[in-house]
Amino acid sequence: MPAVTLVSRPTHLTAVTLLAAALVAGLTVSHAHADPSPSAPPGSTTTSPPPNVDSNSPGLKLGDGATLAPARVIDIKSVVEDLGGEERREDTNSDVKFALQAEVLFGKDSAKLNAEAASRIKAIADEILAQKATKIRVFGFTDDLGSYEHGKVLSKKRADAVQQELNKSLDSSVTFEIRGYSEDYPIADNDSEEGRKKNRRVEVSFPRGEAPASATEN
Repeated sequence: MPAVTLVSRPTHLTAVTLLAAALVAGLTVSHAHADPSPSAPPGSTTTSPPPNVDSNSPGLKLGDGATLAPARVIDIKSVVEDLGGEERREDTNSDVKFALQAEVLFGKDSAKLNAEAASRIKAIADEILAQKATKIRVFGFTDDLGSYEHGKVLSKKRADAVQQELNKSLDSSVTFEIRGYSEDYPIADNDSEEGRKKNRRVEVSFPRGEAPASATEN
């Protein structure tokens, strides 16, 4: 079984980093989900092709008669969440995602941003600029209380409000994909208020920028 490593970061947020080896030889990894439906909306993640692996490389130190299973890539995923769970950041090899609970942005059943929302959204805009991202996804979600159609409308309006606030700090080269998913794609159990609170959220995600090339590289 791949090792699970807990990593602490020097920040005011608590951090839990789930680290899996980039190459897994013949191992099966099981995942727990709060809901049998996909945990991420369509188009919210990207994938990388598996690397080329030389099964005859002496550095692999395989025993006599042993062979390698087909290579596959598992993203290194870092999850950082503040103590109250109000803000969550996920980093993978290819994407950055921020999830803000609706309660810290909006009033109950409202799509009007509150006084504290601007600073939180500005911090996300600053990260978008730092990553030089030009394609931004803003997705809204609700819990499973109320009708599905009402949640669809509310979640889209909330995503629109966040996009409009982000746009104040970004230039015209940025394009947005904005969707409202109602109660679809929960990240927690809707049977408790704590879980429903996490599900009521707006997610902002975008590709990571490429790391700068080393000065020693030709």
